Amino acid sequence: MKKQIIFMLAALVAACTAARAEIVRHPIPNSTFPIAQSVEVRGNVTTYYISGQVPPVVNKDADAASLQAYGDTKIQSIGVLNRIKTILEGLGLTMGDVVKMQVFLVHNAAAPMDFKGFMEGYTQFFGGSQPNLPARSVVGVAALANPGFLVEIEVIAVKDNSK
Repeated sequence: MKKQIIFMLAALVAACTAARAEIVRHPIPNSTFPIAQSVEVRGNVTTYYISGQVPPVVNKDADAASLQAYGDTKIQSIGVLNRIKTILEGLGLTMGDVVKMQVFLVHNAAAPMDFKGFMEGYTQFFGGSQPNLPARSVVGVAALANPGFLVEIEVIAVKDNSK
């Protein structure tokens, strides 16, 4: 009886330690658009929720509440994604660990949504040399916390603990 219990416990421990994380990225069928249709996360992972990041100042001489201080949508997108990249690196992660992205782009009469500019910045980080595509949503909003902000991005990243 004791041998059976010990054997069952050993098998259970082996099964638990053999469990590994699996991240499956499902592409959009018949599409080359650089996002995943969905991302599935299974197994032994740690999930990181990165708060919304806004662009850095690119023109210190401009009014801090103006578009001139932060640049156009492409420049802001690159700045925000670089901030996210730095945060991820501080956690031992890369942009390839991002599984979900929520993008907020200003869309109002004074600043119509510039999706093209956003995509020009986004594709410098996803879909080229970094093939792990996140599931992603882009939402038009009337305004962000600063009148000079056109872009805010939050992400969810997953680290595979079995590696």
